[in-house]
Amino acid sequence: MTSQSSIPLPIQHQYADELSHCYGCGRNNPDGLQVKSFWDGQTSVARFTPKPEHIAVPGFVYGGLLASLVDCHGVGTAAAGGADRAEGEPLGRYVTASLHVDFLRPTPLGVELELRGRVRERKRRKLVVEVEILVNGVVTVRGEVVAAPMPANMELQG
Repeated sequence: MTSQSSIPLPIQHQYADELSHCYGCGRNNPDGLQVKSFWDGQTSVARFTPKPEHIAVPGFVYGGLLASLVDCHGVGTAAAGGADRAEGEPLGRYVTASLHVDFLRPTPLGVELELRGRVRERKRRKLVVEVEILVNGVVTVRGEVVAAPMPANMELQG
């Protein structure tokens, strides 16, 4: 996989400005998680270190946060994997049609998480994305996101 430093912008920073407010990954949401996923043409990777307030029980990450990471990384992967745009145009936004998360083992708090994603299947306009969360190379969470292009009725009406 290509290193993050060789990729100019995270996937989420390629969305149109008015569509960049997501709590999980929106660059225009200073109170959000600020997930940043990088695409190499086949797979995506992001790194995220949970904060102390992301606690479930002492020493472990809250499952809802982990599901949010799968969700945002998954739709970002879909946006990059399904991209059909001209040079310089914003990346199209995808939204979650379905989210499934399996918690394989407890995820420790206070360490960097690695998120990996890939488009597994294309179903007409929807993409099925597999996401794994790893801690020191060990998969602790596996998820699937079915992502669809954002419907026009979700865009801001001027």
